[in-house]
Amino acid sequence: MGSFIEVKDLYFKYDDPEDENKNEFALNGINLTIEKGSFVAVVGHNGSGKSTLAKHFNSLYLPTSGDVSVNGMNTKDDSHLFDIRRSIGLVLQNPDNQIVAGIVEDDVAFGCENLGIPPKEIRKRVDDALKAVDMYEYRLHSPDKLSGGQKQRVAIAGIIAMEPECIVLDEPTAMLDPQGRDEVISAVMKLNRERGITVIIITHYMEEAVLADRVVVIDKGRVFLDGTPKEVFSQVEMLKQHRLDVPQGTELVYKLRGCGFELPKCVLDENECADAIEKLLKGVS
Repeated sequence: MGSFIEVKDLYFKYDDPEDENKNEFALNGINLTIEKGSFVAVVGHNGSGKSTLAKHFNSLYLPTSGDVSVNGMNTKDDSHLFDIRRSIGLVLQNPDNQIVAGIVEDDVAFGCENLGIPPKEIRKRVDDALKAVDMYEYRLHSPDKLSGGQKQRVAIAGIIAMEPECIVLDEPTAMLDPQGRDEVISAVMKLNRERGITVIIITHYMEEAVLADRVVVIDKGRVFLDGTPKEVFSQVEMLKQHRLDVPQGTELVYKLRGCGFELPKCVLDENECADAIEKLLKGVS
């Protein structure tokens, strides 16, 4: 896989004269490479800079200094703005902020219409996008009648229909119940695995982060951990020092190890946790 997004020495400061912290940088020298076709989770506590970083990927924000490049196109170059935003679709936290039409299929078609895509091609893209997120049967429904998870899947379908190479999701499950979160994450994983779409998910749910190929941890506008989920979540003490949680299974095994039980250094989910404890109990018996 080749690099798709390149972030080099990225610093960013909000230009808000009323901000008490206006002299502080929200991003402090971030260097990051996102590979094409990868599934990357970016995690951090509130105010860490993770959402600020996400908005740099499709030029919503521009660096105060440093560079962000998408497919070799620098986001500070206005001539590349259209191509960058076609390459990267951004899904926001609240789906109601992205739904603009009274019928599901009309909403999914909205972005394609703005791109000037022919009607027959729009019809095909809308149908394919709704099927990709398992919302095709709701194509004639009003978005107002959908659950939060269904609305978010419609918002994702609207991005898919524009055929971006990458989807950036900024805390897409923060306002959803557990079922809605599962629906959205399943849809996103399917797009990555079956269509090869690069996925970057900004999240504070560690159970979501463990599903990614790679986890990037941000605090105070800096990257301080970057690796596979197992590499990152094995650093329990370091994560806790930065006010971050770990998955529940990871936490339980960490505490049991602290009590002297011989268990793996890191497990990532409930199944791995149960298997490890089962093996421990069989060994004891």
